[in-house]
Amino acid sequence: MFRVLQIDHVELTVPDQYEAAEWYRQVFGLEIIPEFEFWAKAGPLMLTTPEAGTKLALFKGPPPQTVTGFETLAFRVDADGFMQFVGRIDDLNLSNHRGVALTSDNAVIDHTLSWSIYFRDPWGYPYEITTYEYDAVKQQLER
Repeated sequence: MFRVLQIDHVELTVPDQYEAAEWYRQVFGLEIIPEFEFWAKAGPLMLTTPEAGTKLALFKGPPPQTVTGFETLAFRVDADGFMQFVGRIDDLNLSNHRGVALTSDNAVIDHTLSWSIYFRDPWGYPYEITTYEYDAVKQQLER
C-alpha cells in the first residue's frame, strides 16, 4: 500500500531569501542545506532542521497580500524545547495574528492535552510551536 513518509517541505515566498533564512535560523533553528544552496539562484533556498526532517523552501518574490494555502504551520517540540522557546519569546519580537506583541506572560496557550504558542513571521505566515508533553510543561510553568 502507498503511504507518504512525511511532509517534505513547505514553500514560502519572501522578498530576500537569505534575510528570511536568518530569521528562520534565529527563531526555529533551521539551517540552509549546503548541497541544495545552488538552487537559490533560480529557485528555492532550502532550510532544514538539524535532523533533516522538516524543510522550508524559500522562493524569492513578494509574500502574498493575504496568506492562504494553510492556516497555521505547526512545529512540534518536546517539553524542554517548548520551555526554551518560552524563555526566548521576549527577545524574538514576535506578534500574534492581531499584531499584539508576544511575551512570556501572554504567549502560552493551554489546550488541556497540549501547549501552544501562535505567531506570525515578518512576512505574515502563521506558525505554532506545540508540545504534547503537557504535564512536564505544566510543572515548569507553575514554578
